[in-house]
Amino acid sequence: MAQSAYIVNTGIITAIGNDTAACLQSLLNGRSGVGKAEYLRTFWKDELPVAEIKLSNEGLAAITGVPDTWPRTALLSAVAAKEAWAPFAERTTGLRTGFFSANTVGGMDLTEDIYKEIKNKLPYDFNKVANHECGAITELVAAHFGINDFVTTISTACSSSANSIMMAAQMIEAGMLDIAIAGGADSLSRFTLNGFNTLMILDKQPCQPFDNNRRGLNLGEGAGYIVLMSERAMQQCGATAACKLSGYANANDAYHQTASSPDGTGNKLAMGNAMKQAGLQPADIDYINLHGTGTANNDSSEGKAIEILFEGKIPKASSTKAYTGHTLGAAAGVEAVFSVLSIKNGIAYPNLRWQTQMEDVSWKPVTELETGLDIKYVLSNSFGFGGNCSSLVFSKC
Repeated sequence: MAQSAYIVNTGIITAIGNDTAACLQSLLNGRSGVGKAEYLRTFWKDELPVAEIKLSNEGLAAITGVPDTWPRTALLSAVAAKEAWAPFAERTTGLRTGFFSANTVGGMDLTEDIYKEIKNKLPYDFNKVANHECGAITELVAAHFGINDFVTTISTACSSSANSIMMAAQMIEAGMLDIAIAGGADSLSRFTLNGFNTLMILDKQPCQPFDNNRRGLNLGEGAGYIVLMSERAMQQCGATAACKLSGYANANDAYHQTASSPDGTGNKLAMGNAMKQAGLQPADIDYINLHGTGTANNDSSEGKAIEILFEGKIPKASSTKAYTGHTLGAAAGVEAVFSVLSIKNGIAYPNLRWQTQMEDVSWKPVTELETGLDIKYVLSNSFGFGGNCSSLVFSKC
């Protein structure tokens, strides 16, 4: 019989807070992190708002004691992983621990600093590109925390962290690991900002997910991790479960390189199969953390899929990307932390800046903070480029 994967702690850093407590306070106060870039050196600084973390690389490095020459994605990962892992790091003797970390940008922030030198075949600092690829980010952080039983990187666009959490749970359930730190990180870079701008899906104002007049997304940066444990590991570490990961699924509608299918085929498959694995009916879900990017295609596709799957009886639902921006490979890790906080604190977060009902979807998101709720089951959606659709179900213990 498969054992359960219990969630015992969280670690996070986003534009709305440098740890779990600070992020929760911002969510409760309706404080968005979207604004003008301070550290990202970009031509679009005055035109394209982003959700940037309010710390320099030196400031991030100081929190964990790692070198400030690391790529920013690795620095963000180390901050969030430290918060999640620190309470248990000295109690895990004899337990098998894995680090499952997602990202999409790797060390691009350093590589682009020497792009001109490389392009023109001039001398350049190799240290700037030594940790360019996505896997190097994970390996730097795992080595810093002494985790070596199992280390892997997942990069499946915006569903990356959901798939890292999914894989971590599978390995604990199969008895292959006792503990897993799972989630992901991504930093802002000129490469990603320019790329999304070329796709013409960036909003020049703070984004409005699930609003009929939405104009696009705001990019953000951050890292989010959950610590999953078996019952045996919890007993040894003196850990208490906040909730458990009871269901998960991924699907691919193979519709388009970047767009979701108009009727949300992949979305429906991911959500439906995640609930099926958790042994739940749609009516059991208390809150949905929407993928909700603020783009015309994404919100319409997700909205229609939910409408069909829940047969018009829509649970409380909202997008938190209006707070944090779209953190790409980190998004599902960040929103896993928010889902755990929703269950622990009985909260449904407001969908910031919502004003007008979508014309092609009959329901609207939560627009005011709701507290004191009995949240037993949260569905968290992450739908990425290439048709990568993943959904997670978090259940109250």
